[in-house]
Amino acid sequence: MNVIGVVCEYNPFHRGHLLHLERCRAALEGESAVLCVLSGDFVQRGEAAVYDKFIRAEAACRSGADLVIELPLPWALSSAEGFARGALGLLGALGATHLGFGSETGETAPLQELARALLEEDTIEQIRERMAREGNLSFAAAREQVLTERLGNQARLLRNPNDILAVEYLKAAAEQRLSLCPLAVRRDGAGHDEAAAGAGPCSASELRRRLRAGESLEGEIPEAAEAVYARARAEGRELKNPAMLEIAVLSRLRMLPREDFERLPDGGDGLGLRLWKAVQEEGRLEDIAQAAKSKRYALARLRRMCLAAALGLDRESAKGLPPYARVLAFNERGQKLLREGDASAIPLLAKPAQVRQMGEAAERVFRLGAGAHDLYALGLPAQEKPGEDWRRGPVRIGDH
Repeated sequence: MNVIGVVCEYNPFHRGHLLHLERCRAALEGESAVLCVLSGDFVQRGEAAVYDKFIRAEAACRSGADLVIELPLPWALSSAEGFARGALGLLGALGATHLGFGSETGETAPLQELARALLEEDTIEQIRERMAREGNLSFAAAREQVLTERLGNQARLLRNPNDILAVEYLKAAAEQRLSLCPLAVRRDGAGHDEAAAGAGPCSASELRRRLRAGESLEGEIPEAAEAVYARARAEGRELKNPAMLEIAVLSRLRMLPREDFERLPDGGDGLGLRLWKAVQEEGRLEDIAQAAKSKRYALARLRRMCLAAALGLDRESAKGLPPYARVLAFNERGQKLLREGDASAIPLLAKPAQVRQMGEAAERVFRLGAGAHDLYALGLPAQEKPGEDWRRGPVRIGDH
């Protein structure tokens, strides 16, 4: 059986995501299972998800996915490189045969060529030298300049959000020596942070904007996913606006010493100190990120660092690969994958209590995620007791 690995956030799952899964399956002959690695309650752009990981996993499993595994907090809030490394490690360990990803270009060959170039040590050294020479030049800008000299206009693909992640996935697969056949699916409709684009699907960011504004999402969410979200809304488990958590996050940031900021992921080169100073001077999270920003550092990076500080992460948290694969949701086909994955290099985690037998590193990662969920729950209309992440097992989807 083909096993199509997909790295995702599904925040929320929409018709563009459904189309992507359908096209991945259509590209292959024979039976295919879809294995998703899903970010937890906080996502890589540096904010809380609209729905928690179990709700988003169930919506995905009712809409085309077969097995959904959590990408633990340290990797979900990492840079694109760390995010890809953690996710691909899980996909490889659980037997994925293909890697399905959205792409603005929709072509695998140029993305693979960019990935190969970025795996060469002299390429990275040239990028570092250019950043040192030109002061405020960002990594992304230096990367494009160096790769343009090597590969020409092909380097412009790294201006596209999905193509950037695709290159990181291909790099991670090569570094981990994973035999994954890439399936690049051209992205239709709106771009990553754009509104609707004609008849194509809206972006997830546009759907989140509509949710916050109280506007209709009719026609944009697949029926099976919307049924899951409707139940979550009725139960008070929808976080329409990440700003609902702002006071909780700010209170944690203001209590941290400077040294904690300097130990943050991406906190080197004085950026952690810049962020600590901004926390002392600004009253809103966005103002903190703006105050610490420079031409070299993107806002998304500062937002991730704010969350990392509030949630207890440091630069060591996302080293290597995740120590376990936590199961969030599965159907009958997904259960077959779980049986085949029992002897994988990364142990499966179905019952939270099992993590206590997996060693100190695994329990530390789980506790970080459980603490993050406790903070996440403070923004929900429903009143939830602490420790919920320790009590929740995977969602099993019956046959339909």
